[in-house]
Amino acid sequence: MQNLAEVLETVFTTHAAELRRVEQAPADANGIETVRPVPPHRDTGTRAKATERRERRLAQWRQVWALHRDGWSREAIAGHLGIGRSTVGRHLRHDTFPERQGRSDVGRSRLDPWKPFILERWNAGCRHSRRLFRELQGRGYRGSYPTLARYTQRLRQAQDDSVRQPSRRRSVRGRNRPLLRDPQRRPLTPRTAAWLVLRRAKNRSAMDDEQLNRLRAAHPALTEAISLAEAFIAMIRTRAPERLDPCLTQVQDSALPAFRNFAKKLDDEHAAILAAVTLPWSTGQVEGQINRLKMIKRQMFGRAGFDLLNRRFMLAA
Repeated sequence: MQNLAEVLETVFTTHAAELRRVEQAPADANGIETVRPVPPHRDTGTRAKATERRERRLAQWRQVWALHRDGWSREAIAGHLGIGRSTVGRHLRHDTFPERQGRSDVGRSRLDPWKPFILERWNAGCRHSRRLFRELQGRGYRGSYPTLARYTQRLRQAQDDSVRQPSRRRSVRGRNRPLLRDPQRRPLTPRTAAWLVLRRAKNRSAMDDEQLNRLRAAHPALTEAISLAEAFIAMIRTRAPERLDPCLTQVQDSALPAFRNFAKKLDDEHAAILAAVTLPWSTGQVEGQINRLKMIKRQMFGRAGFDLLNRRFMLAA
C-alpha cells in the first residue's frame, strides 16, 4: 500500500494546481450562501522571488527531459547539469512540470483556536475589531490586536468582494451579506490526497467524501488515478486473486507514467503479490519483532557492550 501511495502522490504532485482548486472550493453549507475569508496577502517581493524560483525549476526540468530524450543516462545528466541523481530522478518521474503545492502552514497563527468564536460573532453582526479584541481577551486570548485586525480585514474584504460580483448583486439586495465560513481542515497536499484515496470508506467523513468527489472531477488524469488505485486496493482488501491480472493489465495500459512504472514493479513481484492475496499468512509478526529488536538496539547504543545487548535480545525473545 505504501508503494501505491507513493504513485498517487506523484500523480497529485503533477496536478498541484487542481489540488489547490479542490482545497479552495467552498464546502456545502446546506443551501446557505457562504464565502470564505480572503487568503493571507503576500507582498510583491515575495511573489517575485517565488516566480523566479519557479522559472529556475522549470528550466532545469526542461533541460533534464531534453537530455533524457537524447538518450543520456541519469548519471550523465546529473554530471552535466551539476545536480544530484535523485534530483534527476525526481524530474523524470513527471512528464509534465510539477507545480509546488506550497507550505501547508500558510495562514496559521495563534488566532486559529479563536476563529470559530470570531466568525460566530461576525456573522451575528459584531464587526468592530476593538470590541472583538476585548471579548477575546476576556476568554483568554493572549495574541496581539494587529493579528486580529488583519484577520477581520480579510473577513471584511471577502464579503465586500462577494457583493461586488454581478451574479450576487441581486441576491444580496435587500438582505444581509453572505455568511462567512472558515473550515479548519487539514491542508490538501499530494500526500494527504493519496491517503484520502486509500482510506477505507467507513473511515472517511462526509467532508472527505465530498473532497474525494471533487478530486475525481478536477482532471481526467486524477479520475483515472483514483479509479486504478481503488480497484487495486479493493483486490488486496477483499483477497481476490482472480482480479490481480485484470488489475495489472489496467495499470499497464494506463496513460499515467507513474502507474505504468508501478505495473512493471508489480509484474516483477507477481508471485509475492499473488501469495499475499491468497495465503492467510503475512510477515506482520516478523516485522513487529524486527522493529522491537531495533528499538532495543537503539536504546542500548553507547551504554554497554555487545554482551549486554545480546542478553537483552535473548530476554526479549
